[in-house]
Amino acid sequence: MSQSSFVPKLWSSLRAGYTRQMFLNDLLAGIIVGIVALPLAIAFGIASGVKPEQGLFTAIVAGFIISVLSGSRVQIGGPTGAFVVIVFDIIQKFGYDGLAIATLMAGALLIVMGLARMGSIIKFIPYPVTVGFTSGIALIIFAGQLRDFLGLQMDEVPSEFLDKLYAYEQHLNSVSWSATLIGLGTIAIILLWPKLTRRIPGSLIAILVTTTIVGLFDLPVATIGSRFGDVPNTLPLPQLPALPSWDRLSMLFSPALTIAILAGIESLLSAVVADGMTEGRHRSNMELIAQGAANMISPLFGGIPATGAIARTATNIKNGGHTPIAGIVHAITLLLILLFFGKWATMIPMPTLAGILIVVAWNMSELPLFLKLLKGPRGDILVLLSTFGLTVLIDLTVAIQVGMVLAAFLFMRRMAEATQVGFISRELNEIEEDLQADPKRLRDRHVPEGVEVFEINGPFFFGAADKFKNALGEISPPPKVLILRMRHALTLDATALKALESVYSRSKKTGTQLILSGVHAQPLIELQRSGFLNNIGEENVFDDIDSSLKRAREVLKY
Repeated sequence: MSQSSFVPKLWSSLRAGYTRQMFLNDLLAGIIVGIVALPLAIAFGIASGVKPEQGLFTAIVAGFIISVLSGSRVQIGGPTGAFVVIVFDIIQKFGYDGLAIATLMAGALLIVMGLARMGSIIKFIPYPVTVGFTSGIALIIFAGQLRDFLGLQMDEVPSEFLDKLYAYEQHLNSVSWSATLIGLGTIAIILLWPKLTRRIPGSLIAILVTTTIVGLFDLPVATIGSRFGDVPNTLPLPQLPALPSWDRLSMLFSPALTIAILAGIESLLSAVVADGMTEGRHRSNMELIAQGAANMISPLFGGIPATGAIARTATNIKNGGHTPIAGIVHAITLLLILLFFGKWATMIPMPTLAGILIVVAWNMSELPLFLKLLKGPRGDILVLLSTFGLTVLIDLTVAIQVGMVLAAFLFMRRMAEATQVGFISRELNEIEEDLQADPKRLRDRHVPEGVEVFEINGPFFFGAADKFKNALGEISPPPKVLILRMRHALTLDATALKALESVYSRSKKTGTQLILSGVHAQPLIELQRSGFLNNIGEENVFDDIDSSLKRAREVLKY
């Protein structure tokens, strides 16, 4: 991999030539994306359990850093719905200082991942795991907005999903129809406004319309001001969070790892989507480093975790954004809004923000994909439902860990099933007999009496080792020569090596000569490192079946 993989796309874009027209396109796209990001940043901040301005601080600071360092030309960074659940949970357990430390740690982990060139590896998160926790997050976000959407008179909302639903049921008699109508109106505007124009985001129009209605008619609806007080119109000075004890730091590592994994997955997924829309190619390792830097600096300004935002990135592309300058303009636009119009944010109705987040939750839910996966293999369904259920009912960190473990076991089981073993000379499992064009098939060769040829077809790892030993147990009486054909076994792990050693030991006891045929490079290296090659003797290891059969005839002459 070339060193260019660690060069930000901003630098590459400017070196390639940056024209006045490109700047104008980026300027317009950046302003539009900044306006789109405004209500989302506020809403995600509130939903995450922090003050509304902290969502704005994140979009400004992290969004700027991500655009400057990004490995994608058009990536837009900031707070996203994926972090709402984990951020809220961390704040409930450790407070904002704990979140700040976890975010700093996550940023450092992302930088390490990028420097270790893990940008391609992180893409291999199984799809059922991704859909499972994304759909689970969407359901939690939806449930978290019902108090403000319905205007329920509740002092606090329980953090646990089932407790939350029970609390809502206990307070249904306090539904505010004014709040519900404002929330419904917000959803209607967001869904219908794109039919008129997509240049101005429907969420901004919904805020302007509903805020005006609530103010003109003095509706009894909670607002940002009544809930959180005044919103500052300046960025805070950077400040390091208090350093926690070692015990507390170790407790924060698991949430930090979850933040890092989520940030990596979402940012790289957003970059891949952007590549498809622009026919470009992002630098995944540089993207991880950019996300890491953003998450290390964001908490210094009172921010929360950030990552690449798919919807805002798509908006940037659709409005002509072509280089990271558009993302920088987006951050500056949000800063100017904060400086000159921040005080007006206190008037925004809470049901409006709830309506915006309900639409976000619906878009995140990926319901058609979720339902489609439910028609797939049972193993994938188990991974999907386990990840989804654990996200909703237990914890996102646990859900990802369990989902990955289940997916890994499912993969190993499938690989073990794909590995076929058996005695070809007995025609128990000679797959190549159906391949008439195979020049190395055994049917065209004479296998002397007293010789058994055993085939391993597929990855030879611990998942297939037991099948290998069971199949060898079928042999009776012991042959004089056992040829182990490994031409289709491209890999060999420690458990499989142990199984080979067991077969070799048993062969010595029964007087059977063991011969290895068609050994590939990786298995051969492992055999040499372990000392197995010295035990069996290099004169009993061959590249092809003909040499192996020749050696068997030499043994039979003794």
